[in-house]
Amino acid sequence: MSRESVRSGILVVDKGRGPTSFDVVAIVRRRLGVRHIGHAGTLDPDATGVLPILVGEATKLTPYLVDQDKEYVATLRFGLTTDTHDVSGRVLSETRVDDLDPARLEEACGAFVGQIRQVPPMYSAVHHEGRRLYELARAGIEVERTAREVVIRSIVIEKVDGPRATLRIVCGKGTYVRVLAADLGAALGCGGAVEHLVRWRVGPFDLRDAVSWSELTEARSAESDRELWSRVRPVETALAGWPSVRLDGPGAAAFGHGQAAEVIPPAAATEGFVRVHDADGPMIGVGELMAGGSKVRPVRILHADRPRTRILPA
Repeated sequence: MSRESVRSGILVVDKGRGPTSFDVVAIVRRRLGVRHIGHAGTLDPDATGVLPILVGEATKLTPYLVDQDKEYVATLRFGLTTDTHDVSGRVLSETRVDDLDPARLEEACGAFVGQIRQVPPMYSAVHHEGRRLYELARAGIEVERTAREVVIRSIVIEKVDGPRATLRIVCGKGTYVRVLAADLGAALGCGGAVEHLVRWRVGPFDLRDAVSWSELTEARSAESDRELWSRVRPVETALAGWPSVRLDGPGAAAFGHGQAAEVIPPAAATEGFVRVHDADGPMIGVGELMAGGSKVRPVRILHADRPRTRILPA
């Protein structure tokens, strides 16, 4: 049995500045020797921080992890607008800002907390008629984009220094911090762009426990690859905050064959999505509770992370 068929999980990486998220996936694929790998939430090349890499069967949990909140620490420079909404882009305008008024900034930030609408930037991976927006932008083409609803949970001002401000932002999926910087700058009447961006958290995964960029890119050896495998977390950690149910042998077998299974005893919750585990502990999928919590139907089925004797449902 190949390593790929028996190893799945999440490797939390602290992405370095420069590479794309897909570059990181390629590095992890080489290091772990597993073909089926993806990431949960694109980070811009200039951004650093938490990038969860999903290995093997864990890739089936990508939509659930992407849906979870993210936390960023962003340094914004006010008095500057660019075509990319960060300082690496082509400068469109500059305005002198000597001292940013913290009270005025806090008031402006307050208007962006909650459910808001953002227009995706041209320099983004959003598709337009079969092409990425950044491909069109690089060709000098700008197209109309539809505003999208996103949620910003909180914005905390950590520091104000001249024309710069450091903000800690907790937001839902699809939020562009670069667009927030530009919109804040527009609200203040001076323009704004991201100077430095670190993603501190994606769902349950934070920067403190991430594999450092130097660890990931160091010279390869059999020992270092084994060490990297030891940092791969169980698939269920992606859904750490979810309720869970355990199924007995026949129930787990039925669930694995796409059938609703009996939950014995019934779950405390009566509806909603849950992590589904077999009696021995491993997560075998995502299910939706039915019949007041007494049954669970498969939504995503994960292969077991170890070989076992198949038990067919009665």
